[in-house]
Amino acid sequence: MPSKKHTNATSTAIKKAGENERLISREKNALSSEQLNTIDSANSSALSRPTPKQGNTELADPTHSKKLSTFIVRTVWTLIMIIGFFVILASGHIWCLILIFFCQITTFKECIHVTHISSREKKLPLTRTLNWYFLFTTIYYLDGQSLFKYFRYYFINYKFLNFIAINHIFICYCLYVLGFVMFVSSLKKGFLKFQFASLCATHMVLVLVVFQAHLIIKNVLNGLFWFLMPCGLVIVNDIFAYLCGITFGRTKLIAISPKKTLEGFMGAWFFTMLASIILTRILSSYSYMTCPVTDDIKTNFFTPLTCEVNPVFLPQKYRLPPIIFAKIGIESITIKPIYFHAINLATFASLFAPFGGFFASGLKRAFKVKDFGHSIPGHGGITDRVDCQFMMGSFMNLYYETFISENRITVGTVLSTIISNFDEKEIIQLIFELNKILLTNNVISLETYEKISKLYS
Repeated sequence: MPSKKHTNATSTAIKKAGENERLISREKNALSSEQLNTIDSANSSALSRPTPKQGNTELADPTHSKKLSTFIVRTVWTLIMIIGFFVILASGHIWCLILIFFCQITTFKECIHVTHISSREKKLPLTRTLNWYFLFTTIYYLDGQSLFKYFRYYFINYKFLNFIAINHIFICYCLYVLGFVMFVSSLKKGFLKFQFASLCATHMVLVLVVFQAHLIIKNVLNGLFWFLMPCGLVIVNDIFAYLCGITFGRTKLIAISPKKTLEGFMGAWFFTMLASIILTRILSSYSYMTCPVTDDIKTNFFTPLTCEVNPVFLPQKYRLPPIIFAKIGIESITIKPIYFHAINLATFASLFAPFGGFFASGLKRAFKVKDFGHSIPGHGGITDRVDCQFMMGSFMNLYYETFISENRITVGTVLSTIISNFDEKEIIQLIFELNKILLTNNVISLETYEKISKLYS
């Protein structure tokens, strides 16, 4: 039997429920018919509204609009870089050198920034100063000789500049030792690991970036063909590696870059070899591209540049093996040797230069950053664009010096050697000796010989 207390609680709950129902009905009655119609129409319109399709959802997706915006920015800046690059090429060798200096300094800055810990760097301000000190000391050591060669007349006229040119290597060594002493003097307890890691990172970047940039500078001076050709091959290879990868890619190439595929890698090799033949056909037709810089570094596309053509740009006759002759009936072919060299360059650009990019990817992953910087909107930093170019450019210079260069001795190279190694007395002695040789070979008269001798006696 239920207790009396339980029966009373139940009846109380029933009464409260009845009161709540009466309150709700009063509120409904209080609403005007006009308000009820408004609510009903709103509900019916919400129910009758069609469900959006999947395609419309994607268009409204903020991530999709962000990707589209990034693509537009990336495309615009790609066009700006391409146009700017060709404008610099047409402007002349000196502007190409300025571009290389800008790229190597910016790349150095980005790499050092990635490998450093900013909070510790703030407490050690000399660390950043030493990084830049070692950078400019290395640039001066590597590229100082070229500076003396193309501005030698200034060094002849000023004794102080002449002294710097003659003692260039020793001065560079003293500058480096001074930097080393500054580093040791700046060592601080609690920061030793960071400071030594910073020194190692700086020297690694100097070797991988500044030294290779120095070789690219030599490519420009050897002729713009040897600068533009490797740059173009790396760009073509990068484009076709992407296109072949998204079209045929199945097999992963390397763990550090999961998006790279073997099919894209090999497909890019094929198309890069085709591109090398086309680029060679176009570039080898212009003396502005094939001629090296001699004395005037201020030349440009609209300035006539003439030189003795390197034999690799001249057609030569090649006899075909008997086996091929028997099948096609052609005994020999006439072709420029540069085409064979171009295929070799394309092979390196396809099979080895990309590992410069893989190295950069590994460095970014090691320090957990997406890009080296934000110098180029939509592309990241300068390093993200030129990571493969340094390795390709250094290979181009070594390949040129080994298989293509004729090692010609010009008046400019001899004069540069004299300025760098002779003092004033030795230069005057050389003039006397040359004067005698000219007289002996009947190039000048006895009267002219005596005038020159009297002038320098």
